[in-house]
Amino acid sequence: MSIVMYIAVMACVTYLIRMIPFAAFRKQIKSRFFRSFLYYVPYAVLTAMTIPAIFYSTGSMTTAAFGTAVAVILAYFDMPLIVVALAASAAAFAAGFFMQFFA
Repeated sequence: MSIVMYIAVMACVTYLIRMIPFAAFRKQIKSRFFRSFLYYVPYAVLTAMTIPAIFYSTGSMTTAAFGTAVAVILAYFDMPLIVVALAASAAAFAAGFFMQFFA
């Protein structure tokens, strides 16, 4: 199949995923449980996608744990996202550097 066909199929799938909830739920959702459930779905999905990527991105669980620890500490103190990302990357790199030469 050509690349154009792949793009067309993915466009249709993406459109359907976004369109079906609007067609199915025409009225406002009044269930408190269902509304609170839907409120947390994006956070749960983002976490489920991000956490494995964090721990398998460096090839070493130790360096990933150092980077994650730095990110969690800086995020706890409400640092900007760019600061958290750069510091976590630097911590993972430094941990890998020190492990390479001192372990």
